[in-house]
Amino acid sequence: MPQTSQEAVNPSPPQTRIASVDIYRGFVMLLMAGEILGFWHLAEAFPNSSFWRFLAFHQSHVEWTGASLHDMIQPSFTFLVGVVLPYSLSARTTRGSSFASLLKHAIIRSLILICLGIFLRSMHSKQTYFTFEDTLTQIGLGYTFLFLISYLPHRGQVVSLILLLAGYWLAFALYTLPGTTFDYNAAGISPVWEHNFSGLAAHWNKNTNFAWAFDRRFLNLFPRENPFTNNGGGYSTLSFIPTLGTMILGLFAGKILKSDYSSPLKIKNFLLIGLILLLAAIALHLTGINPIVKRIWTPAWVLFSAGICFWFLAFFYYSADYRKKKNVFFLFTVIGTNSIAAYVIADGFSSFIANSLYIHLGQNFDAVFGAAYTTLVKGFLVLIVELLILLWLFRKKIFIKI
Repeated sequence: MPQTSQEAVNPSPPQTRIASVDIYRGFVMLLMAGEILGFWHLAEAFPNSSFWRFLAFHQSHVEWTGASLHDMIQPSFTFLVGVVLPYSLSARTTRGSSFASLLKHAIIRSLILICLGIFLRSMHSKQTYFTFEDTLTQIGLGYTFLFLISYLPHRGQVVSLILLLAGYWLAFALYTLPGTTFDYNAAGISPVWEHNFSGLAAHWNKNTNFAWAFDRRFLNLFPRENPFTNNGGGYSTLSFIPTLGTMILGLFAGKILKSDYSSPLKIKNFLLIGLILLLAAIALHLTGINPIVKRIWTPAWVLFSAGICFWFLAFFYYSADYRKKKNVFFLFTVIGTNSIAAYVIADGFSSFIANSLYIHLGQNFDAVFGAAYTTLVKGFLVLIVELLILLWLFRKKIFIKI
């Protein structure tokens, strides 16, 4: 996430920056924007091509359990919110900001992120589409809590993380499983869906869980075109609670990054913590205690995805800050220093850019290499336009912030 500030536009980025954080953020945002390349279309056009199948898999979310590279976009973006918080608070405190003013800013930032997420999701709707499961709203719902937790001593932060994940696990584990009269059609799921779990893990099945039951009540408090019965992807509002856990783990990473440890020791810590988190998550999954499911952000997913995030951060920190190879990642830097702009452009204006290309280049410009490559051609040109906008903003030292 961008550096915290109430101004909409800052004439220049902060003087002290960790290159790897911007680069990692830029990498993640490029993965998000790159979805428009539509590798799935090529995988369908060339069903025997393992190359396009591989790319298509990692450009889409898994059906339920497990993970693809695309599934790491939201946890990475969320993790980095925690990483930059120690730097943001330190800078503002140095400038004389009081706790009250910092808390006010955190609350305002939370509200802006929630509203921006709803706005972007409503752009193609006939009325406001109240949804709280997308990246921005999930971060917004948890950000003020992250701010408050950051003021606890380290032991208090660790205890907060444990209680948060354990409490969320318990809420699901205690929720009653569907009975014989359960209406699976209304829940938008089949009782024999191949991704359904059995035993204890069944408490984390799609649209039959605690978070789904909460949304059946909560989301219908808002005006809607039709009553909410289920989310087709299984996503839920309450995922912001374990998402806060991801941010807390990012906070731990940020404290290490900001510490006086030597660079090799920081990298070693990132790799070791990442390994421990991954092994813990896999153990929870294999024993059936808690499955690794990104769509409902299970506690096991918090540990699993954060473990990968620690490894990503180790790689970019080693490459950019320790080995001083940040120029190799210039494109990521351009995107990462303006991540809110990149997010809004990719999520809100890709269709507008694509439609403009059809107007000015002709209705068949994307078929220049054949029908199979239409999404790739269109997506590539849209992506180039988006990157040129971000490059212009970077050259002009215009950085959109919340």
